[in-house]
Amino acid sequence: MNLKIQLVKTKEEYIDILDIRKKVFIEEQNVPLNIEIEYEEDSNHVICYLNKFPVGTGRWRNTKNGIKLERFAVLKDFRNNGIGKEIVNFILSEISSNNTIYLHAQEAVVDFYKKLGFKVSGDKFYEADILHSKMIYSLEI
Repeated sequence: MNLKIQLVKTKEEYIDILDIRKKVFIEEQNVPLNIEIEYEEDSNHVICYLNKFPVGTGRWRNTKNGIKLERFAVLKDFRNNGIGKEIVNFILSEISSNNTIYLHAQEAVVDFYKKLGFKVSGDKFYEADILHSKMIYSLEI
């Protein structure tokens, strides 16, 4: 598997990640466009290529609560191959662990994030009509 993950640097790469997010969040999960496309300028985006084809993305941004990881998406045909794990690990390697690192995980993928060192914090809640849990990254697994 020829996987390459990098920071988004060009307009073309940004268009590719928006296309991935559109397919995953808007088409598959029915998330409204105005909820999906937000905080774009405040975020650091990554793109994942498999054999030079864009298959996944994620991003992070600074918030008042720490560094928030979000918008992790892998195209349907490429899931369950470890790509999501590689994207999360790439982002974790790019950011400082001196800050609180957190995310809002869809309930279906809470166990995925637990395996990567995140712990559930607080009650479940809805975002875009999808059940989520706040999860905080901890090096102590």
